[in-house]
Amino acid sequence: MLAFIKCHTMARNQKGQTHMPPKHYAIEDFFRNPARGYFRLADNGALLGFMEPASIDGKPARMNVFVQPLEGSKPTGQPRQLTQETERDIAQYFWKGSDVVIYEKDFNGDENFHVLAVDVHTGQVTDLTPFPGVRASIQDDLVDDPQHVLISHNQRNAEVFDVYRANVHSGELTLVAENPGNVVGWQTDHMGQVRAALASDGLDTVVLYRDTESEPFRELIKADFRTSIYPEFFTPDNRELYAFSNRGRDNVALVIIDPAKPDEERMVFEVQGYDLDGAGYSHQRQVLTMVSYQTDKPQYHFFDELTAQRFARIREKLPGYEVALQSETRDENKYIVAAYNDRSPGSRYIYDTGLNTLDKLADINPALPEHDMATMQPIKFQSRDGLTIHGYLTLPVGREAQGLPCIINPHGGPWVRDSWGFNPEVQFMANRGYAVLQINYRGSTGYGRKFWEASFGQWGLSMQDDITDGVQWLIGQGIADPSRIAIYGGSYGGYATLAGIVSTPDLYAAAVDYVGVSNLLTFLTTIPPYWKPMLTKMHCMVGDPEKDRQRLEATSPALNADKIRTPLFIAQGAHDPRVNKNESDQMVDALRARGVEVEYMVKDNEGHGFHNDENKFEFYARMEAFLAQHLKPAST
Repeated sequence: MLAFIKCHTMARNQKGQTHMPPKHYAIEDFFRNPARGYFRLADNGALLGFMEPASIDGKPARMNVFVQPLEGSKPTGQPRQLTQETERDIAQYFWKGSDVVIYEKDFNGDENFHVLAVDVHTGQVTDLTPFPGVRASIQDDLVDDPQHVLISHNQRNAEVFDVYRANVHSGELTLVAENPGNVVGWQTDHMGQVRAALASDGLDTVVLYRDTESEPFRELIKADFRTSIYPEFFTPDNRELYAFSNRGRDNVALVIIDPAKPDEERMVFEVQGYDLDGAGYSHQRQVLTMVSYQTDKPQYHFFDELTAQRFARIREKLPGYEVALQSETRDENKYIVAAYNDRSPGSRYIYDTGLNTLDKLADINPALPEHDMATMQPIKFQSRDGLTIHGYLTLPVGREAQGLPCIINPHGGPWVRDSWGFNPEVQFMANRGYAVLQINYRGSTGYGRKFWEASFGQWGLSMQDDITDGVQWLIGQGIADPSRIAIYGGSYGGYATLAGIVSTPDLYAAAVDYVGVSNLLTFLTTIPPYWKPMLTKMHCMVGDPEKDRQRLEATSPALNADKIRTPLFIAQGAHDPRVNKNESDQMVDALRARGVEVEYMVKDNEGHGFHNDENKFEFYARMEAFLAQHLKPAST
């Protein structure tokens, strides 16, 4: 029997006053791209970069890069469009110095990203990786080299990535590090030299190291893949490594590793019960600045007084919001500041450290008033086998927290976690009158090695039990109407959706599977080629198609479709490289073979999830109608 931990909830606003249910905001208000966002500062602070939707030749608007001059911290003059992408939004971009912008794009969602450079003065675009079917990414932006960046791509061998020095003006590529076939990650020092690497045979992970680029790599540390040792960056003298490690402990900590004594670790910072997930370094001042981690909310620990003071001053100006620094000038005197909370994606500002001023650039989504959005409450409960499971509960504004229609929303991954903050999907569902429960089931990261390892071999088993136990917790609280509970998730969350309606067919009144795995046997044979070096590890964590065939068959929803009687809606991108379209096809075919109709949406210009606005709007409109039909939220 579950050990329930009470969560006291009321239909009240932030001031404790009763709040009427808000109006239904348009789907577009939740899911459209921001009118202006993704702000970045040029190194010299003279230009501001940002992205906004732009329609070219009458085609649907896509997120493109614009630049605009700055007078101090205020944009001036007319913005100038720098890129001309028409098929898909630009994935990401950054400044290379003050005269070049680097950006990434893929094609139809295939995740074979190209890296391109555009001269901000002439508009000349150079594709640095003009290779069809090749996946490329930035390895190091080489801040001290105005002509080059380091790029990794898999043109030579689709399964592994080599490192090249790319001239951002001519596009010339020079091989810097050739992958011997087992390297899964590279690390540069502060001079941009490739000095460390992570290698894997699938089960064991090896940290490789060399003193200079002219020397061969040597083995520094070898550990089972269950042990995390990830070099983050070098110490200021380029002689030792800051690394995230859980050697000899349950939680990931920040340590220093001396290549002369690799078996020893000097502890820098750790938090009992939680893994660290990020670290900051000042290139200008050459000091370690901070680490980040997540409990119920984002947390930071500062190592130098200057960084701590800057965060404190910014927070004083933005009460009620979390803050994050997203970009800075080369001299680190100006920053792009993101201010957000669980009810708003917030606003973006330029912070001047010398003047201690914040100048607003934009509200990211002014169409959604913060007071009409729902709070995201941390919750926890005990699983049936005694694990503490954390998650988040979002209740619809202005409704009593009793007998509500509910949506269970398991995250993808599965080896990631749900986090506190603004989530447009969750807010959309809450705005429609649903309570939303997000569960960090076993295997979710951030809670230590034992909690992660508890997921091995447990797809559709104890991982699914955690989700079921969360539903029972919600019912036990009196929050959920047991007859009006749906489950919706993407990727692994899509698998959990399908597994839920197979293993507990009477628990859910409706289900929505978004790019989800349906057959564990076929899934493991259709992964992208660059995942193949990790296939042995996947067999250990998910299951071996030969040794564990019986278990994998028993936990594959497509092979157990005869147990499904819950109304189901499936959405899939045709070019998905992670979860092959066949995963959704065979699920639909298995149900239709029984004469069971399933709603099926496929988009030919999408991959692992929908990114084009028009496809997002259609998907959520169809999901809204589907859930309303089966959960009838208007009757609450």
